[in-house]
Amino acid sequence: MHLDLQDGIVALGLLGAAAAMLAVAPALRIPYPILLVLGGLAIGVIPGMPNVELQPELVFFGVLPPLLYSAAFFTSLRDLRVNMRPIGLLAVGLVLMTTVGVALVAHTFVDGLTWPSAFVLGAIVSPTDPIAATAIARRLGVPRKLVTIVEGESLVNDGTGLVLYRVAVAAVLTGSFSALHTGGLFVVSVLGGVAVGLAVGWIVRQARRRLDNPPAEITISLLTGYFAFIPAELLGVSAVLAAVSAGIYLGWHTPELTSSRVRLQGVGVWEIVQYLLNALLFVVVGLQLPVVVDALGDVAVVTLLGYAALVSLTVIVLRFAWVFAVLHAPKLIARRVSNWRGAVFLSWAGMRGVLSLAAALALPLETDAGAPFPGRDLILFLTFSVILATLVGQGLTLPLVIRVLGLEDDGIDDREEAEARIRTAEAAIVRLDALEREEWVREDTASRMRGLYGFRTERFRARFEDGDDGAVELRSQDYQRLRRELLDAERQALGDLRRSGAISNEVWIRIGRDLDLEDQRLDI
Repeated sequence: MHLDLQDGIVALGLLGAAAAMLAVAPALRIPYPILLVLGGLAIGVIPGMPNVELQPELVFFGVLPPLLYSAAFFTSLRDLRVNMRPIGLLAVGLVLMTTVGVALVAHTFVDGLTWPSAFVLGAIVSPTDPIAATAIARRLGVPRKLVTIVEGESLVNDGTGLVLYRVAVAAVLTGSFSALHTGGLFVVSVLGGVAVGLAVGWIVRQARRRLDNPPAEITISLLTGYFAFIPAELLGVSAVLAAVSAGIYLGWHTPELTSSRVRLQGVGVWEIVQYLLNALLFVVVGLQLPVVVDALGDVAVVTLLGYAALVSLTVIVLRFAWVFAVLHAPKLIARRVSNWRGAVFLSWAGMRGVLSLAAALALPLETDAGAPFPGRDLILFLTFSVILATLVGQGLTLPLVIRVLGLEDDGIDDREEAEARIRTAEAAIVRLDALEREEWVREDTASRMRGLYGFRTERFRARFEDGDDGAVELRSQDYQRLRRELLDAERQALGDLRRSGAISNEVWIRIGRDLDLEDQRLDI
């Protein structure tokens, strides 16, 4: 394997730039995916900057599997079930409508796009990327069910869009199309992908139940997305749905598979992996501007901008039309979206991302007959335009839309958390009552434990049942402040012992970890 030094330097430079942008994103109050794309655009136009081309194979087989798996793993199966109808209508129905609608508009108004090529464009821009939308929604406190619908839609519509993409590309390459064959291929691809994902999930579940080794278990967790994605790809079924199905399956069964050590370490590892992969992808998306511009040739800029505006507007309008039409359809989505404000949010949250660009870049250069792939450069440019219009344009205005709509956090998560903490504390007290009769349980220890759990129960019950938790909250804040002061003193003493050579580095790490865990526990 040949490693190019310049490529390595460029990759490290992009990681450094991404880290810098991630650091300033909160201060600028710009969602980090949008800032990364804008930063990539700025870097791409720097004179002398080498072209950084996004390799589709790297996205599809290197980056996409772990991102899909992790997104599905941390998704609530209960919330997906509750919102199954709106998610299905958006992830399947809207993808089909967008593909057909964009194809119709593009073939009619964009010179050089045949019907098959127009359908390829429609399939490419049909899937959404939820990262920017959900980051904004969570920060501004949008009701949980709306966030769940956006996230669930993106998990499924990637698979739907890529199946349609493959069918459309095959039609261009071979010059033939059969509706019956296409429908059968779609069903087989979807069901086959889900079956492969569930099978891989079951196998991994059986393997991990026999392990008690955090590094090995976390490594398997990082690779599970590939275990599902690659076999599905080789079998010709939906690899995206395979990775998603495996993630949902193992996410549901994770309590029986992992110890507290694995969960604590694994969550931290996954947060870093997701952050780095997403950061690199969004920066590279911005860097594709020179690649896209170079492919345009001598087409008039005004004409290209007109095409871009038309296709982008079509994508946005189709989403509005579908959401509002389905919103008022009886027995479908009406009970899942509370009112028109939620429908507006869902309509404006349909941002496109790196998957669409990777699909456009993966288009073959030639058909089976040896002719150039019709309209390939135009498809690439229009895809990039839709990504910019939705990710940057809609993403930057989504916070304003949320504020104007008056969407607020419904407090469901807080109420459920409070109830769960009360129930778990009460269960601990019941168990303590039974254990107090054991000889090995000291009376003073049991008394301290009872006071700890009693305080937690009182705190959350006062907050969410009585509605007046001022005294309890003040007591909690005073306790946290005092405990953190004492923890800081312990850390200072521990550092002094290390610097003086009184303890080894291993002892410093072990005790420091305990202090950090105690610090984190104060937030509970």
